Amino acid sequence: MAFTYISAGLLILALLLTQGSILVKAKVPAVIVFGDSSVDTGNNNVIATVLKSNFHPYGRDFEGGRPTGRFCNGRVPPDFISEAFGLKPTIPAYLDPAYNISDFASGVCFASAGTGYDIVTSSVLNVIPLLKELEYFQDYQNKLRAYVGEAKAKEIVTEALYIVSLGTNDFLENYYIFPQRRAHLSPTQFQDFLIGLAENFLRKLYNLGARKFSLTGLPPMGCLPLERTTNFPGHHDCVEEYNNVALEFNGKLSSLAIKLNRELPGIRILDAEAFKIFDQIIRKPDAYGFEVVEKACCATGTYEMSYLCSQRSPFTCEDASKYVFWDAFHPTEKTNKIISDYVTPPLLANFA
Repeated sequence: MAFTYISAGLLILALLLTQGSILVKAKVPAVIVFGDSSVDTGNNNVIATVLKSNFHPYGRDFEGGRPTGRFCNGRVPPDFISEAFGLKPTIPAYLDPAYNISDFASGVCFASAGTGYDIVTSSVLNVIPLLKELEYFQDYQNKLRAYVGEAKAKEIVTEALYIVSLGTNDFLENYYIFPQRRAHLSPTQFQDFLIGLAENFLRKLYNLGARKFSLTGLPPMGCLPLERTTNFPGHHDCVEEYNNVALEFNGKLSSLAIKLNRELPGIRILDAEAFKIFDQIIRKPDAYGFEVVEKACCATGTYEMSYLCSQRSPFTCEDASKYVFWDAFHPTEKTNKIISDYVTPPLLANFA
């Protein structure tokens, strides 16, 4: 008899857990993405820029072996995060004509490779400025209301998880390359300038209904293959100056998250800090199953990305899983998966 009671109790518990899992999934009905090439899933395919990746060998390890516009051999972090929340395993790009609002209702990407917080950054390679990404989001909301109705659209917008990931291009394609900002701002002042722009952007998103945020700062950008290649004085080691700037900026971004969490009712910004795990992978690649970290898989792995990372190169590696980086600026799918697995548990604990 006791066994019957225990079994019944376990059955009830199982039913409650099952019900709970359904509720968990309902708490995040969509993943909505803003940022740069770290999270772009194909928006640059349809704009007039040289910064594209909708050709082989990009995407060779993606489902069907097709290039999608992701700067990777496979999936990028938002794809993995979406899947972890019980949503679709790949997030479509808003400008991709192959998709429509029925696809975007449970997840959409507005990110554009090459963009940054600074409007000057997006102008370097003629990509989508961050505030234009915001305009696309407003357009999306209008389409969403027409598709699911006012009440449901509001629920999706309010309960969605917003992934925001950018900032690297502001330094490596803007500040350290061109004199426009560097002539007037020290690295510390430029960081503060970007933090102000980030705050303005997050407040605008909040005013448009967003409440749940995953905010990612800078990676160890001094260890990107491109930066190693050009670091002749440092014998092609990591540029620690850039890594230190990244750490300083990330600290300020964390402080911004704390500030906004305190000031804006109902908002919840989680600092999805990926610098530590990325740095660990770079410093001890063998611990994560990697063999090559100084160079990327594509072409010579020293400076190539976008059109320079082409199928015509005879030097592209056969097995990208041995490499930390896919091209000279972006991680492989394997690296993206490890980083995603690191940042996702806190997101699930707070939002699922």
